[in-house]
Amino acid sequence: MTETRPTPRGTSASRHAGSRGACERIEAAALALFAERPAEQVRLNEIAAAAGASLATIYRHYDDKQALLEVCLLRWADTLANRMLEHLQAVHTYRERLHKTFWVVLDFFETYPEVAAMLLSSVYPQAMRRHTTDTQKHLTRLLTGVLADGQAAGLLNQRVSESVLLDYFYGVLARLVQMQPLRHGEPRLTDQHEELFDMLWRALAEPDRGV
Repeated sequence: MTETRPTPRGTSASRHAGSRGACERIEAAALALFAERPAEQVRLNEIAAAAGASLATIYRHYDDKQALLEVCLLRWADTLANRMLEHLQAVHTYRERLHKTFWVVLDFFETYPEVAAMLLSSVYPQAMRRHTTDTQKHLTRLLTGVLADGQAAGLLNQRVSESVLLDYFYGVLARLVQMQPLRHGEPRLTDQHEELFDMLWRALAEPDRGV
């Protein structure tokens, strides 16, 4: 009868922790390089060297460079979505909910400018639409509901759908965030958020109700 050697206690957890640590280093290195230049100009062996990992380790966790880019994007998008949901819990009026969301996004990208740089240099709209997490879907439903309720209350433009209003809202935010690294982060968007949001609110509001 063949003897089965017992697995040492904690071995599986240690391997899991080691894999998680390797992924964190790889994704941090990838983020830094994707922020510097377009993804197609970044080689996987550069990422491996920056992360102190082997190519074999990268391929063990990611199918290819595009998969690694999308994982980086999804992790940061999920972090942002969670932060937005957390801040929205204590806000009740339509205007203030949108204003709080607007500020949280600006603050997030000022805190993590490398993520904004990655979005500008390496992420294309089709890549952002391919995958979404449950948290991101929940946030989209919540904000779409806020916009629909604002329309029903006569505060927001009723001539377009709530989905178009959401696209408009995110479109303005995306442009501000993506252009900020090119302006070297000055002046800070969070320092101007009151005026910037007021301009956006006027664009979304039902005529004669936005002032």
